[in-house]
Amino acid sequence: MLRAMRNIGIMAHIDAGKTTTTERILYYTGKSHKIGEVDNGEAIMDWMEQEQERGITIQSAATTIYWKDFQINIIDTPGHVDFTAEVERSLRVLDGAVAIFDAVRGVEPQTETVWHQAQRYHVPCIGYVNKMDRVGADFFQVLEDIKGKLGASLVAIQLPIGKEGGFEGVIDLITMQEIRWDAATEGELVIQSPIAVERESLAREWREKLIDALSGFSDLITEQYLSGAEIGAELITQELRKAVLERALFPILAGASRRNMGVQPLIDAVVAYLPAPDERSGATGHSVKNVKKGKKDAKEEITIPCDPAGPPLGLVFKIQHDREAGSLCYVRMYSGTFKPGTAVFNLGKRKRERANRILRMHSNKSEPLERLSAGDIGVIIGMKFAQTGDTIGSEGWPVMLEQMAFPEPVISVSIEPKTLSEQEKLKDILALLAKEDPTFTTKENEETGQLIISGMGELHLDVLVTRILKEYHVGAKVGNPQVTYRESVSRVVERTEHFSRIIAGKENAASLGLKISPLERGTGNRYTCEVKERNIPQPIFDAIERGIQGALAGGIVLGYPCIDVGVSLINMGYSDLTGTELAFEACASLGFDEACRAAAPILLEPIMAVDLISPKEFVGEVISLITQRGGQILSMDSKVYSDQVKALAPMAKMFGFMTALRSVTQGRGTFTMEFSHFAPPLK
Repeated sequence: MLRAMRNIGIMAHIDAGKTTTTERILYYTGKSHKIGEVDNGEAIMDWMEQEQERGITIQSAATTIYWKDFQINIIDTPGHVDFTAEVERSLRVLDGAVAIFDAVRGVEPQTETVWHQAQRYHVPCIGYVNKMDRVGADFFQVLEDIKGKLGASLVAIQLPIGKEGGFEGVIDLITMQEIRWDAATEGELVIQSPIAVERESLAREWREKLIDALSGFSDLITEQYLSGAEIGAELITQELRKAVLERALFPILAGASRRNMGVQPLIDAVVAYLPAPDERSGATGHSVKNVKKGKKDAKEEITIPCDPAGPPLGLVFKIQHDREAGSLCYVRMYSGTFKPGTAVFNLGKRKRERANRILRMHSNKSEPLERLSAGDIGVIIGMKFAQTGDTIGSEGWPVMLEQMAFPEPVISVSIEPKTLSEQEKLKDILALLAKEDPTFTTKENEETGQLIISGMGELHLDVLVTRILKEYHVGAKVGNPQVTYRESVSRVVERTEHFSRIIAGKENAASLGLKISPLERGTGNRYTCEVKERNIPQPIFDAIERGIQGALAGGIVLGYPCIDVGVSLINMGYSDLTGTELAFEACASLGFDEACRAAAPILLEPIMAVDLISPKEFVGEVISLITQRGGQILSMDSKVYSDQVKALAPMAKMFGFMTALRSVTQGRGTFTMEFSHFAPPLK
């Protein structure tokens, strides 16, 4: 039954307690028989050796639990900004999300990032204020922080009883009961009791706020309220569910997962308020004609209903390599059903594949499935060509799901094997890692022969290099980090290029005019053809476009890829006798190079958005540290125990920043950094 299924993600800033909360969910639903602790390296969901050593989540891990006749597919996502692609691809296929907030720190930098990702994919959310037992915990301050920074229309559906060391439970504002957890049974025994007299007025005040927020959304609640009738828990739950599904309200719960408090009501809230797969608006796809022939026909946008009886259609959202099974393709099914042994058509690659086995994953363990149907998430084994973002279905229904977009890598290091015999093995491993991670790229420098790997940050590359050395046992030497630059042009230039070569006794000639112009930053490259000659074959125009695209990737002066360059084909000379695809592709590439060299080429460096959190007494030194590295302070936000500083800084000067920050803040400062934009180097 689709209505009894939930696909959810757990998302938050690093160290807010995502994995700790997930471990308790697994324990209370009977999926695990022992609570795994992150600090001890025993967390079930952090199964990678590096995750256990570093105490952080690196790869999103999937599992399935059962709670009160409901099947809940959970994906525990990383909280570090370097692994934002893991969050991005998880949110793309989820129906709902739980956003976890630290009761002391409130809304942190990565919390904002994942919140905006969830908004982009229209994912309904519920919130959970964790760590209410920590010194400095303030539930109501966190609510203000969420309102101010996320702009969310939140409603508290629980209030904490006490805080810090005195945190003992929560008040449920819907049932108007106090809830506590028995420490002797590791929180398994949940004790409910009437609200204490001293807390009644506060509970009634916040219940009024809940009713008031709901009445702005629900006519039923408004009618009951105006008539003076008692508004029952069932009606509140029903109307709040509707508001959450429309992303009109954001309900907030409280707890302390590490002390086994607050988790069961959170699972109940997932079931009560987050959508079933068929309650979300259908996935968007494009009906593409002649997919088998690979023609670039017009695309017709269609909505795909979540129907297990419909034609099969799914999205490969993650690839993971297993030494024994090969590629594990994580698939979210949007329509139809796949069974083990059936044929699968990869619409993006236009290749026939086979689903040899279908599995349900539980972290790094699995169990076989008889079928994978619409609304469900599972793993298909046997597909050789699939990559992240590929649509799989049937040849009879050529529908492509929307592509997934990932940020470009901004930091690179050189890597070379210690022995020549390991060179091919290293290349194979890099290819596997690049297939797993869309934000990791590898290329060979044509001039030096060096292998260059690129990623989202120092931690991202450090994790990948450690995997190569320890997991795959390849001896390799790694160079110092290098920044990935870009090239562009700064003025408009028109150029006519002529090409003529005799190859194998046949003349190959081409002539064309190009116009090169700078575009606004962030718009990307754009190629347009202004020539409308009907007697020129289409393959000639395709060859010109190939030449331009190849030249854009090859750079202008220093060989870095070009960005924000507009290229227009304004005229061309073509002869049936000498005009060949080879000639026009070469002519376009040469013409582009010459035109760009005359268009005042400029070098662009990556500028990073930096979020710092520092104790108040060190904030002056932190600001000085940023400005010394060419950074620009954008804003400051003062909190009770710390200050948050937002800044922009050039990537090239941010290497080793963590060591410097720890030095000036006595180890108490933290920061996250993500790519913002490319800009000319600061003078």
